[in-house]
Amino acid sequence: MRVFPALAGLTAALLGAPLAAQAPVTYEHYTLDNGLSVFLVPNRTVPIVTVNVWFDVGSRLERNGRSGFAHLFEHMMFQGSANVKKGEHFQLIERAGGDMNGTTSEDRTNYFETLPSNRLNLGLWLEADRMRSLAITDTNFENQRETVKEERRLRVDNQPYAGAFLEGLTVPYDSTACFGYSHSVIGSMADLNAATTADVQAFFDLHYAPNNATLTVTGDFEPSEAKALIQQYFGDIPKGAEPPGFECNIQYNSGARRVTWEDALANLPASFVAYRVPEHRNEDEPALSLLSTILGGGESSRLNRALVRDQQVAVQSAAVELSRRGPGLFVAFAIANQGQTADTLAAALHAVVARIAAEGVTAEELEKAKNSFRRDHVFSRQTSMGVAEAIQHYVHFHDSVDEINTDEKKYLAVTAADIQRVVRRYLVPDNSVTLLVVPKGQGVTP
Repeated sequence: MRVFPALAGLTAALLGAPLAAQAPVTYEHYTLDNGLSVFLVPNRTVPIVTVNVWFDVGSRLERNGRSGFAHLFEHMMFQGSANVKKGEHFQLIERAGGDMNGTTSEDRTNYFETLPSNRLNLGLWLEADRMRSLAITDTNFENQRETVKEERRLRVDNQPYAGAFLEGLTVPYDSTACFGYSHSVIGSMADLNAATTADVQAFFDLHYAPNNATLTVTGDFEPSEAKALIQQYFGDIPKGAEPPGFECNIQYNSGARRVTWEDALANLPASFVAYRVPEHRNEDEPALSLLSTILGGGESSRLNRALVRDQQVAVQSAAVELSRRGPGLFVAFAIANQGQTADTLAAALHAVVARIAAEGVTAEELEKAKNSFRRDHVFSRQTSMGVAEAIQHYVHFHDSVDEINTDEKKYLAVTAADIQRVVRRYLVPDNSVTLLVVPKGQGVTP
């Protein structure tokens, strides 16, 4: 989606604070009669406000044959509603001096506006109007279906390694036991082509009801005024049916698997090694998160030092934990140097991980990872948007929102033994899927 940058830089500058001065996040929570969950976090530091809505739907709740709907709605939601013309949402926010966006993941879809505080009413009204009366017409659906296709062509089909990463990381999930994570967020173009406007309307009615949404307001506002506006704009939106639950059953340590992927745009081979890991709520999450920094965070990371600097078998390396509300993935990745093969890279990736399993990590590596985590953790709370997203994260990914003020301690308490333990438990060959990316003509896709 388009973004109108206006206040983000100013917000970050004015709300900046020393790391040691990080204050706890205090919030008020209540629920409207129609089920809309509301969180208010006032902060009068600077005159801006963020309106942030998360719908409890992502690609994981799509059904077989109807993939891509969650991402499609990221576009559909800007096509107008009863009192807002097509594209006018952007114009109204821009003219008010704000910025906005919407994003989709496997686990949620979010929409947000950051505005001068005297325009809180505008952000709330816009979100309520499209929640109540989104314009789902044949014309809008056809238009946005084509937009999604073009986005896929631009960001996936015409980018080296993108298709392998997007589709390849669904391979560890069985489509019958966990369809939700076994397909990409952008979905199948065949499924979108087969969809009807009635299908799209049914998806909206089920998942975009107030009882399936969380509204967070953060920044410079009076709670009493915000409550009155929220009741006025959202209070009479009808409650929807209860959406279905989510199930994802995966088998850990089910045997190593290798997949070859031909990439017509890649000039150099690459390798991804994906390990199955538990959901975000799991007690091993902090150690896995810090491990991703130790393995792939920056010039001094294990992968960069071993594969890029010392062995010179790769020109680039990385590691990332894809932490989800259901079973996630831990991914190590590298792009080959000239003359190297995907098999060489895969062996090198496994070897770096195996060394941590055998020897552990150093105190310096762990301290660096904790410092990086704390920096990101603190900086993420220094804007109204960051606080709003943090609230939403703890609502949806944690057992209690109160963990927003205590979760940091879990990460800072991780020991080197914890890092070694999770490597031995999850980052083992029998729990891995290795994706070998080869330039076109050098391999075949199974």
